[in-house]
Amino acid sequence: MSPRSWLLSFLCVFVFAFCAISAQAEEPNAPPAGFVALFNGRDLEGWRGATTENPELWHKRDTEQKAEKLKAQLEDIHKHWTVENGELVNDGHGLYLTTIKDYSNFELRLEYKTVAKADSGIYLRGIPQVQIWDYTKEGGKWDRNADKGSGGLFNNPKGSPGQLPLVLADKPFGEWNQFRITMIGDKVTVYLNDKLVVDNATLANYFEKDKPPFPVGPIQLQTHGGEIRWRNIFLREISSATAPSGEAAGAKSNGE
Repeated sequence: MSPRSWLLSFLCVFVFAFCAISAQAEEPNAPPAGFVALFNGRDLEGWRGATTENPELWHKRDTEQKAEKLKAQLEDIHKHWTVENGELVNDGHGLYLTTIKDYSNFELRLEYKTVAKADSGIYLRGIPQVQIWDYTKEGGKWDRNADKGSGGLFNNPKGSPGQLPLVLADKPFGEWNQFRITMIGDKVTVYLNDKLVVDNATLANYFEKDKPPFPVGPIQLQTHGGEIRWRNIFLREISSATAPSGEAAGAKSNGE
């Protein structure tokens, strides 16, 4: 083979490989290295339904009670949650989509897109919540600090660190927003659209206010008053062994 022919062959192989890698990177719901996809892009496998309720009550139910409850939950979420083009779509009603599996320390990445006058949130270990607002004046919730934007730990005590976001980072309606949330121990760091909005703040236990957050619990996607769409929901579990500084053993510190 001549040098020219060899070079052309090499370039063809390189271009083909590059295109394949690019296509894979752009594939919806394909997790990055070290992460798993909580949503498979096709159906509601791995999810059940729940409301704002102490997640420890779920584990206290016996097998028969769980089975009965789970049947009713699945019936409800299939009425209000659908999958369209690799996106989770909720109609603004029904139970919150809740992982069947519980998690302890983790990094959670996801994207969402919502509509005017709706609000939502993400429950961590079953505890409310990383808040999602309609941040505009027309949304009618500036009296609840919606004008500060999404991403804050809304149910923390008022005025406590992390209860309100550090900056307004929301994108306009119609655009996708990206969350990167790290929870290690009782500390939470939140990036919204690559802007730091919560910096290593304690998540208050909404259900047992004199106690720290539960050591494990589900991830919940809240539905509240309007359509919301989710995609690319990825989670990386972090070792339960933590350093005094709040860093997980063998993992990067919060916010990195």
